[in-house]
This record gives sequence, structure tokens and C-alpha cells, in this order.
Amino acid sequence: MRITTFILCAVLSLGLTAQEESKFKFTPVTEIATTPVKSQDKTGTCWSYSTTSFIETEVLRLGGPELDLSEMYFVRYAYQAKARKYVMAHGKGNFSQGGQAHDVMNVLRDYGMATEEVFPGKCCADEPHNHSELASSQKVLLDNFMSQRKASPKPIWFTLQEAVLNTYLGEIPEKVEGKTPQEFAASMKINADDYIELTSYSNYPWYKAIDLEVPDNWSHDLYYNVPLNELMEVMNEALANGFSFVWDGDVSEEFFSHKNGVALVPVDEEKGFESQEEKDIDQAIRQEAFMSWQSTDDHLMHITGMVKDQNDTPYYITKNSWGTKRSPFNGYLNMSESYMRLHTVAIMVHKDALTKDMKKKLNIK
Repeated sequence: MRITTFILCAVLSLGLTAQEESKFKFTPVTEIATTPVKSQDKTGTCWSYSTTSFIETEVLRLGGPELDLSEMYFVRYAYQAKARKYVMAHGKGNFSQGGQAHDVMNVLRDYGMATEEVFPGKCCADEPHNHSELASSQKVLLDNFMSQRKASPKPIWFTLQEAVLNTYLGEIPEKVEGKTPQEFAASMKINADDYIELTSYSNYPWYKAIDLEVPDNWSHDLYYNVPLNELMEVMNEALANGFSFVWDGDVSEEFFSHKNGVALVPVDEEKGFESQEEKDIDQAIRQEAFMSWQSTDDHLMHITGMVKDQNDTPYYITKNSWGTKRSPFNGYLNMSESYMRLHTVAIMVHKDALTKDMKKKLNIK
């Protein structure tokens, strides 16, 4: 999620009018057990909130306990990794609050994970998260270092950045429930290498791992590229078999509404937010939206099931990170199939959610 979208998120989550009764009547199709909705507050860290929720849900799926994991544990390490890339690229890279689902998994692989109890990730326990000052402080520090005609032979900026992170987020815990963070992750059966990301754009080769060219893929991680219909099949098969997934996509459209609890692509926009016929979205329409920047990676959320409306139209149960207020579905919303086809930039899912045929096409074991 880009920092510009953080502003959008803050406006939508903090400045909405009173709840309105939904005109939709949803019937559950499949619902996956998950943990309570949280709020990312005044931060651009939806990528960590969505993926942390996903990990908590994976622990439940694997037979583990209900956990309240620290989103900021992943954010802290990601800030440091992003800073290294930014400095080594002489400021030509992306240094912002935004990120992708794999940023969480990359931290987990090297540094494990922590609970909210041992690492709340803020200096004032009673205050909401707010990274405006934290993000700008780091950026000024890094830019000032790179402005020197001859940089210090020692990476003093790294030590200073760590001090800034310690001040705003707290120091990294050595133990989590009596284990190191790495041991704790392993005890919950979470292996970062079990998770993959998929996308669907025709300007890349099909069934290959590609470097998805979106601003928040600052680490240049790879995504498997599959045709749109097959991506939808992956999502549907995953949910039907008890696997949730992380969703990365666009929420800037007029008919994405936290207040109404739905996202759709209506044929008749004059009807507003009511159940109606939606536009048919194919690969070409989706591609045009991506290439024209109509559809961008400005928000990540967690998909935990499916419902159908009164007209039997399928929707995806979407766990958002904007808190539970000003939402008719307690912090969740339902995204229609057409919206998913048009605005899904990428997903992250456990590789075992893939069919044998899809694993073979992608050469995944």
C-alpha cells in the first residue's frame, strides 16, 4: 500500500458518516475461523495488518491457539530492510510506509514473530498507532546521510535509524512465550517458504515467476502469473477447502464502500449501492485498468470466506483493518466477483491450497 493510499484509508476510516442499513441480504457460503478485526490507525501498514491476520488464521487452521500477533514487529524489521535498499540505491528506490504481503513473510523467515503483548509497537500504550512522524523522521535521516559528498565509512545512519525505531516502536523482545521469536514461529508451524503470491497480467509470461512492477514491491519479490480465470479458480478452491488468503488491490473506486460494506462494479451506476447486474470483467478489461493506473495496489486485506446476496451473486468476505466502527458488518465488507476480477492485483496463499494441476503448471512441489 502506498503512502498516498494511507491518506485515503485515514479519510475513509475516520471521516465516514453514520452507518446506513445495508440494502444487501447476504447468505453465508463458506466462512473460515479467524481472529478479531483490528485497526491500523493512522499508519500505512495495511500490508502488515492483513498478512498478520492471515498468519493468525493459518495458526488456527493448523490446529494452533488463537493468537494476537504484533503487526509492528514485522513493520519494524521491514523499515530497516527498506532503508538499506533505499540507501544503497542512492535514494532512487521506494521508502515509504507501504509494503506487500511478502514483506511480512520475509521478516518471519529471518526473525520469527512476536505477540502483541511482548511487542505492542508504540511508545504510548493508550494512544493509537501514528506513523506520520516516524516515517518522516526516518526519511529525513536517510536523505541527509545520502546528501553528503562523502559518506561516513561506517553505516552510522543504520545505528541512528535503529535508535529512531526503538524510540517510536520499542526494542525487539528477546523472548516470546519463553522462546526466541524464531522458535515461537516454528512452534506454531508457520514456515514462510510455504506461502506464494499470484497475479494475473497479460504483459508477463503465463505460469512464470515475475517481478510485479508496482511501487510497493520494493524488494522485487516474485509472483506467479496465471490467467484471470485460473486465478479466480485458485481463490475459490482455496476458500472451499478452508484456506484464507491475503488480497492486494484497489479500493479507490467509487463503488468500494466501507460504509455500505460492499464493493461492486455496477452496470447502472445511478442505482448506487444496491444488488444489481454487474459488468463482465475479462482479461483485456482487467489489463487496461492496470496499465492505465485505474487499478493499483493501494490496499491489502484478508479474505476469509464467501457469501451470496439475494440475487445469488457471489461475494468474498473481506476482513479490513479500519476497525469495527462505521461499518455495517463489524469491520468486514463483501467484494463482488466482478470487483475481484477487475481490482485484484495479487494474492498470497498457502501453496497447499493449489490443485495438483496448478502446482504442475507452476512447477511447485
